[in-house]
Amino acid sequence: MEQHSIARRRFLQCTASGIAMSVAAGNASAIETRHATMADVDIETEADVLIVGGGTAGTIAAVQAGRAGAKTLLVERGSLLGGTATTGGVAFPGLFDAWGEQVIAGIGWELVKKSVELDGGVLPDFNTVPEHHWQNQVHINPYVYTLLAEEACVAAGVEMAYYEFPHSIEASDTGWLVECVGPGTRRRVRCRQIIDCTGGASVVGILGLPRLRDDETQPGSLLFKLGGARQVGREQLDQLYVHGADSSTSVTLTKANMDGRRSLLERLRAEGEQARLLHLQPETAHRESYRIEGETMITVDDYRAGRLYDDAICYAFYPVDLHTRDGVRPEPLDEGVVPTIPLRALIPRGSRNLMVAGRCVSSDRLANSGLRVQAPCMAMGQAAGAAASLAAQRRTTPLEVPLDDIRAVLREHGAIVPKPL
Repeated sequence: MEQHSIARRRFLQCTASGIAMSVAAGNASAIETRHATMADVDIETEADVLIVGGGTAGTIAAVQAGRAGAKTLLVERGSLLGGTATTGGVAFPGLFDAWGEQVIAGIGWELVKKSVELDGGVLPDFNTVPEHHWQNQVHINPYVYTLLAEEACVAAGVEMAYYEFPHSIEASDTGWLVECVGPGTRRRVRCRQIIDCTGGASVVGILGLPRLRDDETQPGSLLFKLGGARQVGREQLDQLYVHGADSSTSVTLTKANMDGRRSLLERLRAEGEQARLLHLQPETAHRESYRIEGETMITVDDYRAGRLYDDAICYAFYPVDLHTRDGVRPEPLDEGVVPTIPLRALIPRGSRNLMVAGRCVSSDRLANSGLRVQAPCMAMGQAAGAAASLAAQRRTTPLEVPLDDIRAVLREHGAIVPKPL
């Protein structure tokens, strides 16, 4: 009996030892597999133009750069393109017209028009001057728009990188060395030009270049739908203000989204069973954060006067539209006035091989309240894409590319370019 017990113990010990060795070997194999997997997602990318942010401006910048022949990489921290129009839910872009004629066209208008046509919608009559500016904004189906935007990027040869964002940027002999990270991914990008389309000039901030911001910023909006049937592409969603909304960091983005959702939940509880929530956007739409200090600044006086800059690359048209805790009272522009946006307002002061496009354009706060809307942001994106692609191809920087050449590329791709004096 004792001999049997000893033999049994020895057998169990040997078995346990064998199992331990097998587990250890298995763990080692698993570790090796994990290491191999991690090595597989260390990516090296060469590009002429890197666009950071696939929102309103960044999508159009990417398509333009790709169509102009530049090897283009688009990095977007989220899962889809379109920004304010799609993730934010403000599927109501404008204004593409002023005083009875179209003043913004090009790639952004191409995608908007295709979205409306594919969805069976109706476009405004730009030959008519509406009583209220919003009557000529365009209702789009955001789901259709994001599909078409991605298709346009792919057709233009743009390489896409969703769920990634830069964490370090260094100047190199040929342009930039950018380290991007995403879930399980590390990407090293060597590029000649960068276009910052993050909305809040995040790339400019990483580089330590000057940015502008007022003590008070406009509230963001959380969009949703209560009750009834939702008419996607035909009407706008309900919205509530998110005061203090800040898109600068993951911490402030988290706070803005949670503040908005908490306010909506309070409203649902206050209104009772009649307030049935049918739709909720995943993120708060932001109106204002950082702006760049550019080679020139657009002031509200310039904006209201419709100043024609000698380096104007696109038009803008919208009322001065500052949202506050008390709401918004748009201040229409005088009849016949159509502001312009200069190339130098898209270039951070003293920088090389770097541009911005979108609401972080160099401008004072009141001018920015009109410049920040979707149509001029699309036009800025196309202008930046054209300038950056030419600069990359010619081994120079955007300010050194002849304006006539930039304007020629824009016209070739359907944009409306201000005529110089």
